[in-house]
Amino acid sequence: MPDASVQRTAGTRDAWTGGEAYEPFIGRWSRLVAAEFVAWLQVSRGATWLDVGCGTGALTSAIVMAADPAHVVGIDASPAYAAFARDRIGDAPARFAVADARALPLPSDSASAAVSGLVLNFVPAPERAVAELARVTRPGGVVACYVWDYAVRMELLRHFWDAAATLDPRARELDEGLRFPVCEPHALEALWRAADLEDVSSRAIDVPTRFRDFAEFWRPFLGGQGPAPGYVATLDGPRREALRAALEARLPRSPDGSIALTARAWSVRGRRRHGSSRKTRPPDERSA
Repeated sequence: MPDASVQRTAGTRDAWTGGEAYEPFIGRWSRLVAAEFVAWLQVSRGATWLDVGCGTGALTSAIVMAADPAHVVGIDASPAYAAFARDRIGDAPARFAVADARALPLPSDSASAAVSGLVLNFVPAPERAVAELARVTRPGGVVACYVWDYAVRMELLRHFWDAAATLDPRARELDEGLRFPVCEPHALEALWRAADLEDVSSRAIDVPTRFRDFAEFWRPFLGGQGPAPGYVATLDGPRREALRAALEARLPRSPDGSIALTARAWSVRGRRRHGSSRKTRPPDERSA
């Protein structure tokens, strides 16, 4: 998330301004990952949760539906996404705020579990975001996240960028698989250990991404939300049509014309170490 849009400034075309366009593009697949992710964490019922980069609410919704939380705080850098999540989730035990992942407006030791979905690669200095997740988590609490496997098994994006690069070598500059190093388990685990978290482990979560036909696959790329749709928005008519044709030609098809792909997310979890000291930041360092 997207799902989520915490300080998404890694590239000039990483636009995250509207939940309605994000949902059919990535949000619906993030929701499938979020359900497995929450089950894997095994956080006790009645816990207090923080969802950083809540986006359209995929992970917050999964927490509310499956974890029976006391309450959830969802934070996003985009007012539009925070508002979308608030409207979608409604009267659930959740509230939402706009803030930077690197400067959370919460006191230390205030959450039982601090999590994030599909955001870490879009945060400048992701180690600062992980440090903040750890700071607001109580000793013994869970700190966890998931990100797409951009380089290999997030197949809908992998096919897109491979097709784009055959027509425009400059497209590689926007390819998440090349831009974002924190999209594989070793990099994630290293970030978690650097934040002095213990019991660190990672796993892959694979979900099916099935499309009735190419039109259903292509339509979300016209919505302008994220690096790939942002790139499409810069193309004139002939170049956009050339990309559409190249992408259609390379996708696998079933006899009925449907397209069956896989989206892999890498997830990581750890626990705040008992006895670790993480002071609350001074008020003037916080972002409301």
